Amino acid sequence: MAYKILKNEVMDLIHGAISEELNGLGDITSDYLIPPYKNTFSYIVCKEKDGAILSGTDMVNFVAEEIDDNIKIDWFKSDGDSLEYMDRVCNISGPTLSILKAERICLNFIQHMSGIATITSKFVKIAKPYGIKIKDTRKTKPILRKIEKYAVLCGGGYNHRFGLFDGILIKDNHIVAAGGILKAIEKVRANAPSTLKIEIEVRDFNQLDEALAGGADIIMLDNMKIDRMKKAIKIIREKKDRTVLVEASGNINLENLEKTCKTGVDIISVGLITHSAPAVDFSIEFEKDT
Repeated sequence: MAYKILKNEVMDLIHGAISEELNGLGDITSDYLIPPYKNTFSYIVCKEKDGAILSGTDMVNFVAEEIDDNIKIDWFKSDGDSLEYMDRVCNISGPTLSILKAERICLNFIQHMSGIATITSKFVKIAKPYGIKIKDTRKTKPILRKIEKYAVLCGGGYNHRFGLFDGILIKDNHIVAAGGILKAIEKVRANAPSTLKIEIEVRDFNQLDEALAGGADIIMLDNMKIDRMKKAIKIIREKKDRTVLVEASGNINLENLEKTCKTGVDIISVGLITHSAPAVDFSIEFEKDT
């Protein structure tokens, strides 16, 4: 996994999370209870009984740095690593008040991101024997797309386009607005750089014929049932062999994933790995004060 989250890419997100938690007033419970000179040794532990895939270590580091650069974190695990129940992922030491201020913000990031990585890894494990890539979608939580797509990479998946600005995907509303698939492809091909691949979403065989006639580079079979998907792929392979990539999308889950893999698609894009991933259970445990 080559991509790393850079601090400057997520500073607005981190500052927003800190402001949301402390509101410029601090942690009034801890401030009334704990003297400022107190230090603590603590650690983050994974409490997910079925295990998990780790993601979000950089976000934890960045939050801690912004709260108090006297917080020291020693990691035993890295993003993308498999975790077992009660695995210790890092030690955290430093001023007690600062660790308490950072605690929930750090856990929220690592729980959410590890949840995405974990469910992605389940999809990847099923799809890998078929040589199929699992990709995410733009169905992400507002403002969190960068860290959510990074978490997909930690789980062994791949990123689809990041936004509307970095890839051509002609969808149903584009087709209606342009006056049909052929017209849509013609207009895009006339205006877009030749280096950009053209992907088009199709829902029936008439649309498929038009997409093939228009010379689409990637065809997305949207919400097709398995038997119709098999028929569509057979048509594509007979007319274009392997020169056109085929992507399946829409209502794909762990239960129907293997059937989808067996159709012969090249890519499967899955929205639920970002929009519906359950959080992984982590906690910060205090061991001793100094």
